[in-house]
Amino acid sequence: MDFGLTLEQEMLQETVRGFVANECPPARLREIFEAGTGTDTAVWKGIVEMGLAGLVIPEEYGGAEMELLDLALVTEVIGGACLPSPFFGHALASLALIHGGSEAQKKAWLPRLAEGDVVGTYAAAEENSAWDPSEWSVDEVDGKLSGVKIYVPHADLADVFIVGCSRGRLALVERNAEGVTVEDVGGIDRSRPVFKVVLENTPAELLEAGQSASKRVADAALILLAADSFGAATELIRMSTEYAKTREQFGTVIGQFQSVKHTLARLSTDIEPTRALYWHAAHAFDHLPAESERASALVKAHITERAMLTARAAVELHGGLGFTWECDVQMWYKRAMFNRAAFGLPDVHRSRVATMAGW
Repeated sequence: MDFGLTLEQEMLQETVRGFVANECPPARLREIFEAGTGTDTAVWKGIVEMGLAGLVIPEEYGGAEMELLDLALVTEVIGGACLPSPFFGHALASLALIHGGSEAQKKAWLPRLAEGDVVGTYAAAEENSAWDPSEWSVDEVDGKLSGVKIYVPHADLADVFIVGCSRGRLALVERNAEGVTVEDVGGIDRSRPVFKVVLENTPAELLEAGQSASKRVADAALILLAADSFGAATELIRMSTEYAKTREQFGTVIGQFQSVKHTLARLSTDIEPTRALYWHAAHAFDHLPAESERASALVKAHITERAMLTARAAVELHGGLGFTWECDVQMWYKRAMFNRAAFGLPDVHRSRVATMAGW
């Protein structure tokens, strides 16, 4: 079986790579990272102009109507660049409306999300690592929500929230609605700040098919986090390899040391084969629904953990410099940390897979 990318998908990745290289090189990324804002107006404007904000939104609502694999391919590049933007939350909000919204909700919001007129985000997590829809406790009573959501990405920029509610439902909340409070929680990854969102009798619209959509969006989130981690890990290996070619120790370039060569080779052989894992999981999301839940859980557990191990090795390969704020490795390291924890740690998803298999 020949499972590869189409020419159009390869061109999509190359176009995005060229954009991020021009708009957010490491020097600019460090400025944003140190400022802690987690966004760049020019970067988000460029993402919108390339049509990426509406990549998976159907054409009838102004989007490109592409598949989750295409979205994951873009996410890989974004992870590789550690790009600061609200892309992840915006994509999940769009998917929630696509799979769960009523026709009226789709017509009202999807064209605006596709055009970038509004920024969306997805509020899933609650206290005690309650990422799964079955664990949500935010209550909906007579069209109003009360409760707390945490680790909501780019909630400060969002115009609309898709909020996970009790019984696995989803609700749409506008940013300027009564009773909405947004607080910065100082997340580890400064390229993707996260916030606590408090809702107090806040007007909301339940999504028509929110219960089924919440499971689909959860699968998509796991796949996108895996793709992002793959991109970050690949870049960390590249950075470490380049550093090993120039750093001298005892009068010798460290890339000549056998232990360094072996470490870099091992990292590459650990990460590169996982590319096909996220490709398959993303393909399954749209074409093999019976496999999607298992595939997304496996890919999240495996790739995010591998990326974290790669990040730790990259720090060590950079020696004493690797542990400092001045070393760029720390930005990708923290991205890998975020991806590993978001939407459940690897052990959680391995346990899910075991349960699915009847173990």
